[in-house]
Amino acid sequence: MTDAYVVNVDAAVYRLRGGEPRYLLIERGAAEDHAPGSLGLPGGTLEAAPGDADAIESTLRRELREEVAVEAGDTTLVTSGVFELDTGEPCLNVVLLAEHESGDPHPADPEEVAAVHWYDLDGLREDDAVPAFTRGYVEAAEETRTAGR
Repeated sequence: MTDAYVVNVDAAVYRLRGGEPRYLLIERGAAEDHAPGSLGLPGGTLEAAPGDADAIESTLRRELREEVAVEAGDTTLVTSGVFELDTGEPCLNVVLLAEHESGDPHPADPEEVAAVHWYDLDGLREDDAVPAFTRGYVEAAEETRTAGR
């Protein structure tokens, strides 16, 4: 068993259009170490100083600004899980739901993000280019968003 995990924070950012949610996906840059060219949620590796009481949320907000130039509203934990990076290292992935607050999403760092796309739920389910794990994260985010309505 390993003693150390890379910690990744992903943002399931949504906005409502005509009452229906659209989720922001990125096309990962070709130079990315993990899953280059694939569609996924914006996010990245935890970078926090010891004592940072909001390390997960701080990482999420920093990554949204750096990758797609957007700000998000309140966040809610959706899920977490462990997977193996292309390097073989174990990674703890934390997914948070966040409503789009401001900013016109675009590849703010073209090395990391080649393109941005808004997907409605039907489009997400129908597009074979969307990996199953990304689809699963968005569907879990939508369940979180609509819980208790």
